[in-house]
Amino acid sequence: MISAEKAARRGVPSLTWGPGQARRLELMRPFARLEAARVLVDGCGVGMYVEALQAFTSEVHGLDIEESYLREAQARGLRLLVAAAAEALPYPDNTFDIVLSHEVIEHVADDRQAVAEMVRVLRPGGRILLFCPNRWFPFETHGHYWRGRYHFGNTPLINYLPDPLRNRLAPHVRAYSGRALRRLFAGLPVRIVHHTRIFPAFDRIMRRHPRAGRLLRCMADLLERTPLNWLGLSHFMVVEKTP
Repeated sequence: MISAEKAARRGVPSLTWGPGQARRLELMRPFARLEAARVLVDGCGVGMYVEALQAFTSEVHGLDIEESYLREAQARGLRLLVAAAAEALPYPDNTFDIVLSHEVIEHVADDRQAVAEMVRVLRPGGRILLFCPNRWFPFETHGHYWRGRYHFGNTPLINYLPDPLRNRLAPHVRAYSGRALRRLFAGLPVRIVHHTRIFPAFDRIMRRHPRAGRLLRCMADLLERTPLNWLGLSHFMVVEKTP
């Protein structure tokens, strides 16, 4: 059971593999040559993506700051796991072909340093696959604080407030505009290969109300192909390290 305090600080990692994760993996595939690649899942939680990526390559490393998550991953037979902070990756320069950062940088203490570390450990020509919250999604999905108490769950319109107000209600997590996300990579030896925004997969609704879930998913698929994708849940960005 994940405590409310840890959920606020670190988010809630994916505890099961579902259609939403599978869809995101399919989104990555055209932009990443995974076969026989050396991969790092930076902020791996309990290892759901580490396990899934092992279908493509035997060398999938997982890193997380929470040792309890890693113990759970190890109990499921996963290896090549390290406890460390994203701002100080314990790997040499130019180590990995692919770095996956899935809904992690919004939680780290220093997101600019965490991005610089991902670039450092990536070999030239390697790619970062990055998912993180979109500032313009109508709900803050990481809960909020009110009068000193944390309230878990989706909260509408918090991210539309000016920063001083938004950060008082959600000091524990960031949400990024496209410009702010790109600014994290400014001055680093990279190029942006792909950048879009994606909508939720509606996994819970699909389980409880399959017909309504399928309808929502079809609508979301259409919206992702229009300018209205700026309202999506998450950014999906592919960044390549240049020589």
